Amino acid sequence: MTASERGGDREKTAADRGGNDGRPAARGGPRIDRRALVDRHAVELTGILPESPLSVGNGEFCYTVDVTGLQTFPEYYPVQNPGGTGTPGTLLGTQAQWGWHSVPGGRAYDLAETCRAYPTPRGPVEYVDMRGALSGTAEAPESPAESWLRNNPHRLDLGRIGLVWTARSAGSGITTRAAEPAELTDPHQRLDLWTGTISSRFRLAGSPVRVDTVCHPDRDVLAVRVESALLAEGLAVGITFPYGSEEWSNAADWSRPQAHSSTLRPSPDGAVLRRVLDDTAYSVGIGLPDGARILHVGRHEFLVSTGLAAVELVVAFAPGAGSAAGTALPTFAEVAAASARHWPAFWTGGGAVELADSRDGRAVELERRVVLSQYLTAVHCAGSLPPQETGLMVNSWRGRFHLEMHWWHGAHFPLWGRPGLLERSLGWYAGILPRARETARRQGCAGARWPKQVGPDGRESPSPIGPFLLWQQPHPIFLAELVRRTSTDPEAALRRYADVVLGTAEFMADHPVRGEYGFQLGPPLVPAQESYADVRETLRNPTFELAYWCWGLRIAQRWRVRLGLPPEPSWEKVAADLVRPHVRDGVYAAVDVPPYTVRDDHPSMLYALGLVPPTELVDPEVMRATLHGVLADWDWPSTWGWDYPAIAMTATRLGEPQAAVDALLRPEPKNGYLPNGHNRQTAALPVYLPGNGGLLAAVALMARGSDADAGRPTPGFPDDGSWTVRHEGLHPMP
Repeated sequence: MTASERGGDREKTAADRGGNDGRPAARGGPRIDRRALVDRHAVELTGILPESPLSVGNGEFCYTVDVTGLQTFPEYYPVQNPGGTGTPGTLLGTQAQWGWHSVPGGRAYDLAETCRAYPTPRGPVEYVDMRGALSGTAEAPESPAESWLRNNPHRLDLGRIGLVWTARSAGSGITTRAAEPAELTDPHQRLDLWTGTISSRFRLAGSPVRVDTVCHPDRDVLAVRVESALLAEGLAVGITFPYGSEEWSNAADWSRPQAHSSTLRPSPDGAVLRRVLDDTAYSVGIGLPDGARILHVGRHEFLVSTGLAAVELVVAFAPGAGSAAGTALPTFAEVAAASARHWPAFWTGGGAVELADSRDGRAVELERRVVLSQYLTAVHCAGSLPPQETGLMVNSWRGRFHLEMHWWHGAHFPLWGRPGLLERSLGWYAGILPRARETARRQGCAGARWPKQVGPDGRESPSPIGPFLLWQQPHPIFLAELVRRTSTDPEAALRRYADVVLGTAEFMADHPVRGEYGFQLGPPLVPAQESYADVRETLRNPTFELAYWCWGLRIAQRWRVRLGLPPEPSWEKVAADLVRPHVRDGVYAAVDVPPYTVRDDHPSMLYALGLVPPTELVDPEVMRATLHGVLADWDWPSTWGWDYPAIAMTATRLGEPQAAVDALLRPEPKNGYLPNGHNRQTAALPVYLPGNGGLLAAVALMARGSDADAGRPTPGFPDDGSWTVRHEGLHPMP
């Protein structure tokens, strides 16, 4: 074992442990003023910015608002479906990790209906497949089974809460009218990152309105305070509920009111709404102060009104048909106080990076991205399920999450001293371990093969791409190793994730088949660079996956030893005898069969030394030439948000800090970060959290380094005086 390999076992220094009490001075100067760092990147908006709404949340629940601090203008924050078909969705979602729904399919669809036999070195193997068309802009499932299994279950929009005008009309009771943007003037909105509070100030029909919005840090509870003389003149808070939607990016279907039910009953706190959509039920507790009342004015429409100049509304969501609160609902003041305790502890309890004193003009923007990405990943990526690319905000892929993206969403949490936030979702793998073992068994392999695009039950989705991906396979090993390295009780982490790590490695050792040049991966196979999906039947040995396979097996072997188990000879044999990555014209090819390297989508061969730590499979000088070739000639519009931090990690490991910074901040459309901090990709993918998480992982490596850096300061930033990098509480990358 080399010194680099021993790096994860050394006694942690105070700087490695992070935290607030006893926090050491920042690398590069005195301790960082966390409050000042966070406050200077508070988000402030002065109008409707359709691409950039703000969210409050806690990892399990999220509520996204427009410029009014509520969801008053959802159609002004649109999300397109791929290809521009279907009903546009909205960025203004209300979602929870437990909020899933399936539309009745008419009959029970079996995943076996979508299977197709593929030739493999082991003989014919059945893979889940999709015969219909699929691209980055459209999909056309060929059969009802393909369609239903891709669309269900889908995440629900749990309800919409916004400002409405009310009026009484003779004989028909109360009527409502949506407030309109034309009535709004002088808006000013601020997300206070230090307390997790959104404060919105504006005039509606000429009168001042103030709205404060906050989420409880430990419960699925939203609290809102609305203050305006208009509340006594017909302004009210409307709460409406949709049916579940099977569309790509629209979590709400408002066209089927007869397909679900919303019932109201009084409670000691105010009221409880019971929602039933087919086999899904949930409840919504409404906490009301004295002087406020809730009215049922439509099939799925409710009003909270008051004759006073202010109303404090607390809304608690919960799965099942029981009480949404479980216990008594908190008051607005109690929720706000809990949030004001939680967020300072979050900001002071993990890592921090300060760049604002740098001479490089891009430093302030990078610091802003770093701060906002920490907030956004805590809100959207720190729940009990692996995150969805668009978080608890938008329903791309119907809310189903992609396990190959889990590293990009969550690897940064341990590196920034917050391993517990990753552990919330890492434990989910153990729950689907039997299903993953069954997938491996059907393919003639031992161990557990992890799926790609799934819902909470871990069932694969029909696709000509997802079931053939392999690069998500080592992720649980890497993520568990990061938790072990950064945990205050590494032995407990070993025991907690042993079954997942060892089951993952069993498949990784059994799946490759020895060929002429060593153990090979595939066919069939789709690499991380999905451009090769059409040749999946013949594809072999992608460079990135080979290196990741080797490293993952070696880490799993060390876990066996730490667990008191004997080394598994087959794991070492496969790791040592994997086919070497293919080199053409002095650079690494993406795969070792024609077309070798397609120069669009992810330049994934670079990540064999970047995301993946050093292995004997990768020659750094060949990788250096590969990096320079990609930087000189790649189709950048076809890349994705996580590619830029991934390239920065490769450059950092190669000792090229200027290239690392330039890649991380490369001015490409998919590498932009909106005022709210989100990494927008397209109109159909307006939120892309792998970009945010990848940015944090890359900055951790660039600032703190890896085991191989042996303490060398800030290896990913140029040492020419242009960058002043102060950091504390970060952990080194393997």
